[in-house]
Amino acid sequence: MNVQIQSLKFDASKQLLEFIQKKMDRLDRFVDERAGDVEVVLRLEPDSEKGNKVVVISLHVPGGDIRVEERAFTFEEAIDNSMDIIKRQLEKAKAKFEK
Repeated sequence: MNVQIQSLKFDASKQLLEFIQKKMDRLDRFVDERAGDVEVVLRLEPDSEKGNKVVVISLHVPGGDIRVEERAFTFEEAIDNSMDIIKRQLEKAKAKFEK
């Protein structure tokens, strides 16, 4: 699976990029070989109660795309929250596809 990471309005650290790549590599367990690209967009927004770090993950899979947007105080927290949501959506899509 090809992972594309884009950071808007800042330069992501090498450590953050490696963290994201490691998390995205885990998605291989949940998707088959027909899965397409994963796009991860990191951006900073004005302060808010939920945090100013925003992560948008788009996963291209057969039968439709999965898109998750999470906001947190750290990018790592937003990625972790996004991964939980993506796993649930993949399980739902897989169950629906197998019917």
